[in-house]
Amino acid sequence: MDKVGIGIIGCGNISGAYLKAMASFPILDIRGIADLNHALAEAKASEFGVSARSITDLLADPDIEIIVNLTIPKAHVEVGLRILDAGKHAYSEKPLGINFAEGKKLADAAKAKGLRIGAAPDTFLGGGHQTARTLVDQGVLGQPVGGTATFMCPGHERWHPNPDFYYEVGGGPMLDMGPYYLTGLVDLLGPVAQVAGFAIAPRKKRLITSEPRNGEFIPVDVATHVAGVMAFENGAVVQVGMSFDVAGHKHLPLEVYGTEGTLIVPDPNHFGGEVQLLKKGGAFEVQDLSSPYADGNYRSIGVADLAHAIRSKRPHRANGDLALHVLEVMEAFQTAAGSGQTVAITTRAARPAALSESLVDGQLAR
Repeated sequence: MDKVGIGIIGCGNISGAYLKAMASFPILDIRGIADLNHALAEAKASEFGVSARSITDLLADPDIEIIVNLTIPKAHVEVGLRILDAGKHAYSEKPLGINFAEGKKLADAAKAKGLRIGAAPDTFLGGGHQTARTLVDQGVLGQPVGGTATFMCPGHERWHPNPDFYYEVGGGPMLDMGPYYLTGLVDLLGPVAQVAGFAIAPRKKRLITSEPRNGEFIPVDVATHVAGVMAFENGAVVQVGMSFDVAGHKHLPLEVYGTEGTLIVPDPNHFGGEVQLLKKGGAFEVQDLSSPYADGNYRSIGVADLAHAIRSKRPHRANGDLALHVLEVMEAFQTAAGSGQTVAITTRAARPAALSESLVDGQLAR
């Protein structure tokens, strides 16, 4: 199968994980990376043995079919539209956009141009999560009843060198971490129908304790503690908690409940992890992982799957419909908090095809 030319725009913290993981997928041919800060692109290019190029040059390169957009969230749609205008498929770091209207603009533009869009997270394609997906598909839980999704920490200003964007519009725990949890749940349970929620911002500014800006305060423009409930189309009701204001807790990241059992799903920010199943009347038992990509950080498997899908003319898994649906659900928590009413979700995303085998040289092979 012919390789697919890849360009990357955005050379911040996350780009290293993408560049490292892309080496795992022979179909991906990195043709260059770019950033508004060209010195940053040159440094990253030197580290990974690729070419640093200008954004204009990447967009104009006829040998590049997919451009991976790793810019900050508020630039995702603007850059994504430039990628589509250049006639290339666009794959974005999460979230798809900073609000549903922006995300829909990007999705509509892709459909009008006959191009594909995709978006992180792709961690749901990891071996831990696909093992959980297999168990759900086998019906071991019986009728899905509910679950919990929990991410709570004291905030990213503890470790990120430039954490401002986490507290700007487009940031916050729901848009930053919510995509991992909600995408994983949609993969397991299907689309969300309604949302109820509350959202607060206990502090108006945050103290950076990471270097090099230790001691600097930054303003907070978004809710930093969000709690609520998602009602899925299949009838399941899942409690959600996302926070940058919690010192510590003992909740597991993801639990899924059914009439016949309970499933402990690994941290959705990772590809592997322990899967536990309790069948009614029994005890929790660790499950053997039945799918690949559980032994490392494969942050770019969504890009590789998109590349294979282009060559094979099939749907890709981390697709625009899924990302747009998750974006609408995340925004609905804030809308529900402001209105005091439940919010009906207008989009529906089909569950992506399961990934139980490896992406190798254009074939699905064990």
